[in-house]
Amino acid sequence: MPEAFNEQRIADIIGESIATKQRLTETCTADIAACGAVLAACAAANKRIFFCGNGGSAADSQHLAAELVVRLRSGVERRAIAALALTVDTSVLTAGGNDYGFDNVFARQVEAFGQPGDVLVAISTSGTSSNIIRAVEQATTQGVTTIGLLGGSGGTLRALCHHSVVVPSTVTARIQESHILIGHIWCEMIEEAVAPELF
Repeated sequence: MPEAFNEQRIADIIGESIATKQRLTETCTADIAACGAVLAACAAANKRIFFCGNGGSAADSQHLAAELVVRLRSGVERRAIAALALTVDTSVLTAGGNDYGFDNVFARQVEAFGQPGDVLVAISTSGTSSNIIRAVEQATTQGVTTIGLLGGSGGTLRALCHHSVVVPSTVTARIQESHILIGHIWCEMIEEAVAPELF
């Protein structure tokens, strides 16, 4: 039976989140920078950035696409950036799930929209989600660069993606907290690449 939620337990959870981000600082900054540079170059070339994920990672996909299409920072008035979450069209998702199976709901969209020079960001806390794996495999066949935003060991996706960041934690909540931080860093890098005159 876990300890009741008192102030100390809350502080411990916050401390665990901070510790995860500290390990991220110590082990992942080069990977974050490399992936961000790929995304920035994609946006600067007016190519498209796709995001996909399940559950909380689906929400992160939508969150990050919105930051790019609309804006991240108030006061930074730059052009819209072509970004799309493959998690939002219920008709496509349900038709695809019904006709081709849930494992193919993202791959089918990549097949429809992916072009050489585009980038797919595959978000998975485990790195083993079969529908994300198939999306990455489909992207690779079409010349779409793939970036894994992962956790734990990185799973199967670590080897499949062209580039990746693997958050050094096995706790889903801590991984997701780090994913959105990394995503926001990437959005800043992208903004500064597409509108350098503003910085």
